[in-house]
Amino acid sequence: MTSARHDTAYGDRFIAATAARMNERVSEISAAIRTHIEDDIADLRHDPQTGDLLGESVEANIATVLHALRYHLSVADIQAAPAVVDYARRLAQQGVPANALARAYRIGQRRLTEMVFAELHTMAIPLAERINVVERITPTLFEYIDHITEQVLDIYSDEREQWLESQNNIRAVRAREVLGGHKAIDVDAVTEAIRYPLRWHHLALVLWCCSDGELDSEAVSDLQRFVRELADALGAASNPLVIAADRISVWAWLPYRSERADLVAAVRRFVSGRHDAPDIAIGTLAAGVDGFRRSHRSAQRACSVALAHGLPTPGVVAADDPGLTTAALLGGSVDEARYWVSEVLGDLAGDNEHDARLRDTLRVFLGTGSSYKAAAVELNLHSNSVKYRVGRAIARRGRPIGADRLDVELALLVCHWYGPPVLRPEPHR
Repeated sequence: MTSARHDTAYGDRFIAATAARMNERVSEISAAIRTHIEDDIADLRHDPQTGDLLGESVEANIATVLHALRYHLSVADIQAAPAVVDYARRLAQQGVPANALARAYRIGQRRLTEMVFAELHTMAIPLAERINVVERITPTLFEYIDHITEQVLDIYSDEREQWLESQNNIRAVRAREVLGGHKAIDVDAVTEAIRYPLRWHHLALVLWCCSDGELDSEAVSDLQRFVRELADALGAASNPLVIAADRISVWAWLPYRSERADLVAAVRRFVSGRHDAPDIAIGTLAAGVDGFRRSHRSAQRACSVALAHGLPTPGVVAADDPGLTTAALLGGSVDEARYWVSEVLGDLAGDNEHDARLRDTLRVFLGTGSSYKAAAVELNLHSNSVKYRVGRAIARRGRPIGADRLDVELALLVCHWYGPPVLRPEPHR
């Protein structure tokens, strides 16, 4: 009996040491597991905000289970951390299948177990004790994942049910059917169902609010109210259509009987006078059912660029902004865009202020027909300064600009709109 207690205490010491050592690298371990999950599950490759929530959820789970191992705590009474709950709710709001969430936990468990075993191999543990430690760690990891998975699936189910009930069901569903474009629709019948004139001209918007901290239960209502006030200010010819995209964002359309000029500028003026304005992505004005869809798609592309790059709050970005749509199409896969930008721009793709200044000068110079004088006027610099910077930019790139001029211009455009996500990270010093 005394020997068994001794063996347990001896094993406890190695388990606690392993957990403590891994806890020192919890952010690094979490990032690796997040990447592993996203690589394996396409449904979880979402917008940057949802991806960040996944990262926070993974880190919260790993920190919790390592804490339990380190201090020999039972996992049976552990409640899911707030970040874990928020991520499950976000997936429910976005309609991501529940089995994708469950699979993420299985993949995470497998990868964490492998990392724990790798850590054990670095420690001087007698063979007999190593087996004992493994036999005690393995069920703890399994029981924790099983216990937490059950909780998050219940949270997901409750949130999904409430979310669907809280939406303006008929309006949102029919509007999404129009966006899907998979089958012919009765335009007049759908117009009546969603109470929105589909045959008119449409300006689509995507609006979202900051999700830092606790989610605001009134966020969607506030956004809907803001859209109505914006529509009044911009002289929309009828009530706007607003549907919830998730708990922090909405899709909206402003209707007009005919073409309207300067709507983007009008939106920006309206936002500049509001301290409570959300971030907004604006589509192109287009007519009819097809225009309803095209305007929304262009607003979504603008939104994707804004979310990847980040906007000041409040921020407005428009599909009509010069080069944005092209950048959005090129940056459909940020990882691939980063690799391509690096190939085209070489060292000029560095994520630092110096290279950013050189890139901006070169972009304007090429955009003005390689005129030092025109670029100097646009940049408010002396033409000699422009010439110097252009020379430095080409030197940083490592080769002259020749037949690949279009590639260089497009790469600079992607850098201008996306920023750090498509640049080379600075090496740690």
